[in-house]
Amino acid sequence: MPQIARILTIAGLTAFVAVGCAKKVKETPPPTNAVDTTTTAPITETPRAGVYTPADLDSDACLRQRVVYFDLDQDALKPEFQAIMNCHAKYLRDRPSARLRLEGNADERGSREYNLGLGERRGNAVSSALQANGGGSSQLSVISYGEERPVCTESNEACWSKNRRVELVYSAK
Repeated sequence: MPQIARILTIAGLTAFVAVGCAKKVKETPPPTNAVDTTTTAPITETPRAGVYTPADLDSDACLRQRVVYFDLDQDALKPEFQAIMNCHAKYLRDRPSARLRLEGNADERGSREYNLGLGERRGNAVSSALQANGGGSSQLSVISYGEERPVCTESNEACWSKNRRVELVYSAK
């Protein structure tokens, strides 16, 4: 018993010393800033800097780029179009009422069904890139025209490369 009493005594003294040695912190009130109430000028809210407006669709160099091109039989977005995705995603964030239709296209090679599927996959790739940068999924719709709407009708690589695209068409600004 004497050993248990000694342990309890030491534990009690240790706790007492620990509490007694606690640092006392003097609380000071936060500084108050003096407000001049004698002025009567109205406070006006300034718009956020850099917010896109519908007029920017025609004047901003980045937003005017509304075609994304793809390699043969590919539906992966090329890195050089990432900046365009950033601009259009920011426009969609700034303008929640905007609606964007993504029109996927393919060149004349391949079957009609294959090209329709490829156009849709390309449109979905652009949609995913826009959503990854903050564009809302409810603002986007994808449609595939396959090979039905070529911009060039010659049968050569230069022409085919122009037809492998997704066009960004704003239906509401």
